[in-house]
Amino acid sequence: MSSLAFSVLFIGFLAVTLLVRFWLGSRQIRHVLAHRNAVPAEFAEKIPLYAHQKAADYTVAKTKLGLLTMLVNAAVLIGFTLLGGLQALSEYLFRLTGPGMAYQLLLIASFAFISAAIDLPFDYYKQFVLEARFGFNKMSLRLFVTDLIKNIIIGTIIGLPLLWVILTLMAKSGDLWWLYAWFVWSGFQLLMLVLYPTVIAPLFNKFTPLQDENLRARIESLMQRVGFASKGLFVMDGSKRSAHGNAYFSGFGAAKRIVFFDTLLARLAPQEIEAVLAHELGHFKLKHVIKRIAVMFALSLGFLALLGYLKTQIWFFTGLGVNPMLLGNNDAMALILFMLALPVFTFLLSPLTSITSRKHEFEADAFAARHTEASDLVAALVKLYEDNASTLTPDPLHSAFYDSHPPASVRIQHLLAGR
Repeated sequence: MSSLAFSVLFIGFLAVTLLVRFWLGSRQIRHVLAHRNAVPAEFAEKIPLYAHQKAADYTVAKTKLGLLTMLVNAAVLIGFTLLGGLQALSEYLFRLTGPGMAYQLLLIASFAFISAAIDLPFDYYKQFVLEARFGFNKMSLRLFVTDLIKNIIIGTIIGLPLLWVILTLMAKSGDLWWLYAWFVWSGFQLLMLVLYPTVIAPLFNKFTPLQDENLRARIESLMQRVGFASKGLFVMDGSKRSAHGNAYFSGFGAAKRIVFFDTLLARLAPQEIEAVLAHELGHFKLKHVIKRIAVMFALSLGFLALLGYLKTQIWFFTGLGVNPMLLGNNDAMALILFMLALPVFTFLLSPLTSITSRKHEFEADAFAARHTEASDLVAALVKLYEDNASTLTPDPLHSAFYDSHPPASVRIQHLLAGR
């Protein structure tokens, strides 16, 4: 392939992606606003009109912000690639450091820093303007800055050594470097599943053992019924950042732990919490987590193999606005270009991942209905959708591209039909 042909292909896919995403966003806004003034019949007795309208307005605001962010990110992408931004950055850093690992690590770090700096105003607006407008933001500016600094430090401590290993493999392990890098990457992912709940997450939130003895007894009884072992039940102080509620599992193997947001415990009744937990347990017992990890590993192997081919092709670099160094190492640049280009060429496949995810959600709902009361899960879902201002009337096509969970009405219909 010639560099011109690849440039045209890249621009074409980018244009199609932008048009489709803008079309989907516009559909979402129109669809949600069209149903804003009436609560769906199946929720009419459960959710008041003002809560439904708040969810509609929140959804529209988030969608509009997403469209603006998309346009800015597209402009930044063109600036980095076809307009020569990465080429200029590379030349500047190369003059400072010369060839070698320092240049490569600094190139990736500089790219990450610039990208984060561009995203920062949008992150700030989302947290302190959009979320605050709808009553969800509980984060102080000091905490926002502290989180930012912690993320930079953790990313540096963990990311730079990992990059050094990957770049070393790319340079010194021959044509099969991508296979060895895959083993390293897979091992790193598994290690993070173990370390995140006990080492990283506590740097951001406080985790305390669940104190409610009645709720603890109910949950332990559920875990015993379904044959699930956990390292503990914890409450996370999510309320210091947001009013949104959630519950999740973290860890892997024997290190699994159950975490509840304090906001969730404050809102749901004990039997509803049990039903939500049963849904999450369903993901583990039905091996959804293992299946998702397996898919992630398979995709990463395929993408690394593709990168192994592309990094040897001159047209891949020049087609994206970069002149590769003939006497230097281009591995770091290949990584950056691959990360930038991959979403452009894969966005239209998004519904395929949503299909599998939604299937898993229905299966987990059915699992919860078998081990608890379906009506309790329905009640919990209604409260969660109301409290999180999740729209009950998303555009079906937009939802197919962006939502990993089925719409509330569809989930509840499935639950009620299975009783």
